[in-house]
Amino acid sequence: MTNKVVVFDLDDTLYPEIDFLKSAYREIALLANDAGAYSYMMECYAKGQNVFRCFIDKYHIGMTVDDLLHIYRNHVPHIQLSEDTKQALRILHRIAVLGIITDGRIVTQTNKIKALELDEFIPMDNIVISEAFGYEKPLSEPYLFFETRFPGCRYTYIGDNISKDFVAPNHLGWNTICLLDKGYNIHSQRIDVEQSFCPQSCVESLCRAVQLI
Repeated sequence: MTNKVVVFDLDDTLYPEIDFLKSAYREIALLANDAGAYSYMMECYAKGQNVFRCFIDKYHIGMTVDDLLHIYRNHVPHIQLSEDTKQALRILHRIAVLGIITDGRIVTQTNKIKALELDEFIPMDNIVISEAFGYEKPLSEPYLFFETRFPGCRYTYIGDNISKDFVAPNHLGWNTICLLDKGYNIHSQRIDVEQSFCPQSCVESLCRAVQLI
């Protein structure tokens, strides 16, 4: 058995979270029966407005913000892995045990994982979703799950969110790698944090991360 365990964040690490947002907006835009509805929603998003409120006010669809939020969270997304990510996963799948730690709802995150076909590389038993697990990052418990499940290994965590992804694995002595924002991440990486929150390495692609594991 390999002595390496590589655990990923999901959103904005294995795929761009903006792709999930766009998929959900396209789904919701169908309610308006207007070819311009999706573009209108993206314009509102770019302006930092309440997209669902704007959509309801413009199209009078007889639904609430909570109704649209339910569609957003529960729709089956049209998202896919990039070729770079697929290549990195193919390589790492041969040399390490792979896992995921992701904050979010069970249905939402599971739909993403299935749409991305990540089960080709990562067993569902190795995927920690906060709503099911009972703990969120930056707590240590999700990372300790992998130490308990695969003791005595070299552990690596690859994520993107400076505010919560790396502080716990840093404390536990893991190798931590940050995938740099290409300009479309949901959570900004331009924040001031203590050194303990910072990753040990930063990379522009997951294929580059392979060389650090």
